[in-house]
Amino acid sequence: MGRLQGRVAVITGSGRGIGREEALLFAAEGAKVVVNDPGVAPDGSGGDTGVAAAVAEEIRARGGIAVASTDSVADWEGAGRIVQTALDAFGDLHIVVNNAAVDRHRALVDLDEDEFDAVVAVKLKGTVAVTRWAARHWRERWEAGERVDRAVVNTSSGSGLLNPLPTQTAYAAGSAAVGALTTVAALELGRYGVRVNCLSPSMARTRLTEAVPGMTAAPEPGVFDPLHPAACAPVAAYLAMDGCPLTGQVLSVRGGSVAVNHGWSRGATLSKDGFWTVGELSEQLAEVPMEDPFDRLAEALSGALGPLGPGGVHTLIENILDRG
Repeated sequence: MGRLQGRVAVITGSGRGIGREEALLFAAEGAKVVVNDPGVAPDGSGGDTGVAAAVAEEIRARGGIAVASTDSVADWEGAGRIVQTALDAFGDLHIVVNNAAVDRHRALVDLDEDEFDAVVAVKLKGTVAVTRWAARHWRERWEAGERVDRAVVNTSSGSGLLNPLPTQTAYAAGSAAVGALTTVAALELGRYGVRVNCLSPSMARTRLTEAVPGMTAAPEPGVFDPLHPAACAPVAAYLAMDGCPLTGQVLSVRGGSVAVNHGWSRGATLSKDGFWTVGELSEQLAEVPMEDPFDRLAEALSGALGPLGPGGVHTLIENILDRG
């Protein structure tokens, strides 16, 4: 039995690159997958409904369960339809992986408003929109008495956190914002049994990174490729599995290296020759020191409010949310 058996996952931007690898692995681990991708070009132009359909068919051909979705995450109502696709097809939703992204390589002095808006609409607004619609469903189920593990896995980027690159103003800004959003969402959605974490891929070979300095060509077949986008898939699956203890964390992934981020700094790192498996991460990451976002908030507020403790900060958050 796979580690995601019985769980339903929406994975945005899963027609190609990192998202495709996540969709394939999630399905292999037993998840029912909504493959969401409008099939646009790297800059967000155009569209091809066959991209998502092809990955869904590939999953089914391997014995998995998947349906295709071609709505854009940048469309607020479209994001709602993506979530509804999971509910209509599979009756529930346990996992959202926000992976969709586009980029416009442009120096800041040459960047125009439409280019900036196009990138941020997918990377940041799309992450917010899909998560918001999923959270509405999860709140309803929680209030109805259902106690089920739910998980959001956001996707930031090394370009936004640890090594921002010139000509990526919009992409880096949107990616860094997704990292910050992860902590806020973890604090808010924890009351509904939802864990929210973030992956930050670095030097993964995709259509969006072809022009990144240092991005080498793929090696010959059969030779280990540390830049293959499949490196992120087991980390995402670990964060999505029922029983994963993490929330509010940002994990940088580069080949066989998985590091815990503390803001814009790299913390403890796990490394191996080759990619991690979900099982290995389940054993190893549990031993890595991480900052609890609730403890961090309690410490930040202690100067004004005095010692809160874990129970106090949870009560504070619930009171704030109940006030709307």
